[in-house]
Amino acid sequence: MKRENLDLGRFTEPALLILVSLAEGPKHGYAMMEDIKALSGSAIGPGTLYGALGRLERLGLIQPLASTDRRVPYKLTDPGRRTLEGQLDGLRKLTSTGIRRLARA
Repeated sequence: MKRENLDLGRFTEPALLILVSLAEGPKHGYAMMEDIKALSGSAIGPGTLYGALGRLERLGLIQPLASTDRRVPYKLTDPGRRTLEGQLDGLRKLTSTGIRRLARA
């Protein structure tokens, strides 16, 4: 499977958290905010969330789904999944290097 490493721009951390949240399945904004708070321990505000959602949608990494009410669910696209895999792989390498270096210090 081809991995992509798109530049997520200035919203890198919120964008990454959103992609991780959507890797579990489609969610609307409030559900993402709750999931992100549970997984990271940090709250993401609505302005930050919806700004990052717009950017991720323009990049083709997520897409909105049909909604029966005012809450619009989003889902991860295939390029979004590949981008997330690439980002997590980079974090895995950074983390393992950091751990090795700390063990030698």
